[in-house]
Amino acid sequence: MISRPAHSSPPLLAAIEAGGTKYVCAVATDPSQPLLETRFPTGDPQETVARVAAFFHEASALHGPIHSLGIGTFGPARLDPAAPDYGTILTTPKEGWSHFPLVTELKKALGRDLPVAFETDVNAAALGEARYGAARGVRRVAYLTIGTGIGGGLLDDGRLLHGRMHPEIGHLIVPDLDAAYGKGTQVCPFHTSCLEGRASGPAIEKRWGKAGHELPGDHPAWELEAAYLALGCLNLTAAWSPDLLLLGGGVSQKEGLIERIRNELQRLAGGYWDLPPMAEYVKLPSLDQQAGIVGALVLAREALGE
Repeated sequence: MISRPAHSSPPLLAAIEAGGTKYVCAVATDPSQPLLETRFPTGDPQETVARVAAFFHEASALHGPIHSLGIGTFGPARLDPAAPDYGTILTTPKEGWSHFPLVTELKKALGRDLPVAFETDVNAAALGEARYGAARGVRRVAYLTIGTGIGGGLLDDGRLLHGRMHPEIGHLIVPDLDAAYGKGTQVCPFHTSCLEGRASGPAIEKRWGKAGHELPGDHPAWELEAAYLALGCLNLTAAWSPDLLLLGGGVSQKEGLIERIRNELQRLAGGYWDLPPMAEYVKLPSLDQQAGIVGALVLAREALGE
């Protein structure tokens, strides 16, 4: 742990929620209360890193030196600090980002070898909800985010779970439910029928010709979306049996969708599991769109050993 004088100011934390669509950057001394924040579209890697560095230099001029950096990134990414390519984005459909050494390039741009905590964006969001949101006090939490892609994070007694890599819940294989609607949408370039390819925001738009927010609540898109997402929740329940499933991301915010998912999950579960009432088991995040950046600030604090 880094020690500081007893009466010194709390350290300034820097954080990045590095999404495939947008970057969010913030600084704070308390992760739940960002002092300064910016959001901008994710561009090519060098342009994006330059904008991040410019923001943090400005923030440092206003609030003092930055002590650590927490990053929650779109994946897949190399999270093992012992790996030679730690901090690198791996094979991704996001143009220009495959094998980009994000942590290394950020340190260069900032001109400092800061302590860094590097995680997936959905793991960061799960951590934010566990510390300050809907998952406070819950032992086993599964967080599923549905937006440009689909990702998942698992927390066990406050600890993020990894295997050889981080969880890739968006690439769970699911049956083709499109055929019943006369459709055949699958936007993942790697798999024939995975959850992300069938139920992400781009999948909805490709299938129906309109973005999800343009479709009315009674459109058949939402019956199909609920069916796919309930399958994802069922697989998480079968594989790990969490105490709480949180559904984040822009798609999950559609009015009435979470009720459809709960009903379909109840049907699919078939009475096999001893589950809480669905309204307690499947919830929306309470931090809403702030979960990721709050979680990244928590990561920055943990990078200091606190």
